[in-house]
Amino acid sequence: MDWDGPVPRHLAIIMDGNGRWASARGLPRVAGHEAGADSVRAIVRACGRLGVEVLTLYSFSTENWSRPDDEVQTLMTLLERYLREEQDDLQQNNVRLSAIGHLHRLPEPVRLGLEAVSASTAKNTGLRLVLALSYGGRAEIVDAVRRLATRVQEGELAPQAVDEAAISAHLYTEGLPDPDLLIRTSGELRLSNFLLWQVAYAEIYVTDVLWPDFREPGLIEAFRSFADRERRFGKTGAQIQAEA
Repeated sequence: MDWDGPVPRHLAIIMDGNGRWASARGLPRVAGHEAGADSVRAIVRACGRLGVEVLTLYSFSTENWSRPDDEVQTLMTLLERYLREEQDDLQQNNVRLSAIGHLHRLPEPVRLGLEAVSASTAKNTGLRLVLALSYGGRAEIVDAVRRLATRVQEGELAPQAVDEAAISAHLYTEGLPDPDLLIRTSGELRLSNFLLWQVAYAEIYVTDVLWPDFREPGLIEAFRSFADRERRFGKTGAQIQAEA
């Protein structure tokens, strides 16, 4: 499917609906997660081809650790398998992989897989794929504040120097542009503790499509909606028109 309109520089996606997709088909939840992995593969390829610079996927939240142990274990096994099976494809498509979150909580095989794929793709210059794993937006802000507080306490930084730029520079996403567009599948209307600082001015697009059914046509529809919006960043429409 072709699209020659504008695309977000940084696209963030809350991938929701795997469990409902499986339940609607009388399948175990793991089948939904497996089908969701196919959507990840399709959307990563589409974003790379369409010129998105950064794609951040909400893959596993800090709250997800409270799910049943067997489901958590299944998710970790699927993640380890995805990293192993997709490494060559990421390399061939010039995708650079990284991850954000409390990665120390991940099982060792997953951590080692992340490290291996991140290292092998570190020099790639195409799409930057960021997996938010064991991630929580509030925890990220707390970690940033603690780092800043330590620097102030040690005399490296004056309190008055702690501004928005300083906080951004101490987030997990340091060096990345803030998301321009946030997509959430499955129709839920909440952020779910995802990139709370970074999405302050992101456009939000919600679709009722469940994540395992989300493919390039749905992505293009989101881009069409994005292209039709006037991003004012606090200014008036008249100001934006005058600056155009």
